[in-house]
Amino acid sequence: MTPNPLLGVFFHWLGGLAAGSFYVPYRGVRKWAWEVYWLVGGCFMWIVCPLALAWGLTNDVFGVLKQQSAGTLWWTYFFGAMWGFGGLTFGLTMRYLGMSLGMGVALGYCAAFGTLLPPIAKTFIPSVPIPETITDIAATTPGKVTLLGILICLIGIVITALAGFTREKELPAAEKRKAIAEFNFTKGMLVATFSGIMSACFSFALTAGNPIAVASNVAGTATLWTGLPKLVVVLLGGFTTNFIWCVILNIRNRTGYQYFSSTLRADPPGRAQETIIETALEAPGEEVVKRASNIVLTHDHQVPLLRNYLLSALAGMIWYMQFFFYTMGETQMGKFGFASWTLHMASIIIFSTLWGVALHEWKGTSKKTHILISFGLVILIGSTIIVGYGNLLKAKTLPHH
Repeated sequence: MTPNPLLGVFFHWLGGLAAGSFYVPYRGVRKWAWEVYWLVGGCFMWIVCPLALAWGLTNDVFGVLKQQSAGTLWWTYFFGAMWGFGGLTFGLTMRYLGMSLGMGVALGYCAAFGTLLPPIAKTFIPSVPIPETITDIAATTPGKVTLLGILICLIGIVITALAGFTREKELPAAEKRKAIAEFNFTKGMLVATFSGIMSACFSFALTAGNPIAVASNVAGTATLWTGLPKLVVVLLGGFTTNFIWCVILNIRNRTGYQYFSSTLRADPPGRAQETIIETALEAPGEEVVKRASNIVLTHDHQVPLLRNYLLSALAGMIWYMQFFFYTMGETQMGKFGFASWTLHMASIIIFSTLWGVALHEWKGTSKKTHILISFGLVILIGSTIIVGYGNLLKAKTLPHH
């Protein structure tokens, strides 16, 4: 199948739209602690949707997984689990740098490491399951164009982070102190580096799982769907980390009963009191919802149990769709599939920011801030087009079948 990079960019944009939007259904969840609705949604994110769609759209998914080497399955699972651990330090990044600057820095690291480390690693470890080393990529004109697009994307992330930082500076003094009461640039950058690398482990997991996609194709699966079986293993790793932490919070906060009770025994702990797992992939959508939240606290302890389950399941399904479309886009990027991660991160920022605009997150900020965020979005959109053009140039040099 000849790659279609423009279609690939479109799929990645759909994935970014899902990532930037999945938290919206959670706005309707009432009287559940974070760990309760996150785990309910997570069962759909990491277990139900990956298995159901891989089983329905690919050939012999369990046979394909069974024939994989222990090393392939382990590293795919392991990096998926490590991605979850990145979320534990992401909250510290927000604490020390503030939400906007911290998110921009963490996303930048996540984009850079997740995109560039696999082809760099292949230079030293030839067994890394990607087509080309960073040297091979940089040696061709299409490769240079693609790398330029990645560089421009990182510049766009920096600009959007600067816009967020400017917005926070314009907050009233009381809000500013509340937002970044523990501001510490040095600590924040160190933690952001660690969190960004760990969050980028999702990209490493997808790379480690490439042999699964190849085997699925050999089993007769259409190229477009070959990435779905590896998501089963990657997201099982993510489920492990999140499940363990949510159960720990259930025990610590005594919220385990909420899964089954239609009556609230006590008010759920506030977000400031919880150490939640949230990586650079989830935070933009969550931040939009948190700032736009219109939840009114009442003393009514009746819990809309069915509504909460349905909304959490919907949020989980939307979250999964980001990687459903990601794997589809990856199949269209040819030998430059490594650039898929950059496209995904850029798309998350684009659509979460647009949600923020639609929900008046930037209302009342200065003209300078509006110019910065608009320029950042233009740069990010331009970077995805440049990456797509680099892939198009590469596709034209490949033999047609």
